[in-house]
Amino acid sequence: MNDIQILSEYLNIAFQQFIIVFLRVLAAMAFLPALGEKSVPVRVKIAAAVCFSVVILPSVSEMIPGTVLVSGHFFQMLFSETLIGLILGISVRFFVMSLQIAGSIAGQSTSLAQVFGGSIGEPMPAMGHVLVVAGLALALLLGLHVKMVIFLIMSYHALPLGLFIDAAIWSQWATSQVTMLFSLAFTLAVPFLILTLLYNVTLGVINRAMPQLMVVFVGAPLITFSGLFLLFLGAPVLLSVWTATLDSFFTTPFGTQR
Repeated sequence: MNDIQILSEYLNIAFQQFIIVFLRVLAAMAFLPALGEKSVPVRVKIAAAVCFSVVILPSVSEMIPGTVLVSGHFFQMLFSETLIGLILGISVRFFVMSLQIAGSIAGQSTSLAQVFGGSIGEPMPAMGHVLVVAGLALALLLGLHVKMVIFLIMSYHALPLGLFIDAAIWSQWATSQVTMLFSLAFTLAVPFLILTLLYNVTLGVINRAMPQLMVVFVGAPLITFSGLFLLFLGAPVLLSVWTATLDSFFTTPFGTQR
């Protein structure tokens, strides 16, 4: 066997391994934060998936047989790797959804739900847009793209190639993830809920003491300003809690799956 044949065989195996990695990465890329947003063009997502696959491949090549595409298991790999990639992407997307839900709760609580609603991507109150954009920018500055690469590499150890996990395990995992989603969203929105409670109690006391005063017209500007001011003061703290939770997830991403 001459050098050309050896190189050709090596490139053929490397290409097949790249395709297998690309299937998982591309499926995850559809939901990953920042790179998977609806505002990002599809060609950019595909290019990012190619770059991620090139970076990930050397770390997982030993786990991927070089002849998997020609051994009759291609369609099995296509289904299993795409499914695993979608689940991995959704698991990280939950953290963005927690910011969206927290922003919606805060907007509803402070009468800002219908003000400056976004028309790009998923419609949400202005507070939701501020939290999501700020959270994604902060996460990228803290190395989100590197953490996602490590996360995808670790996935091959917890979820090997072609693995089909029992539906009961996926159901348990999904339940825990959704619980985490709403728990984190409510935690982030607690300051705004407390503000709304104090506002309503105060208006109730004033209305009880002065029934003839139109307290709603007096209190509406106050709650709006208070909500915006609280967002100004509390956004750094809320985003620090969110990034800490995200980092904790990337530290042990598959703890609920084992």
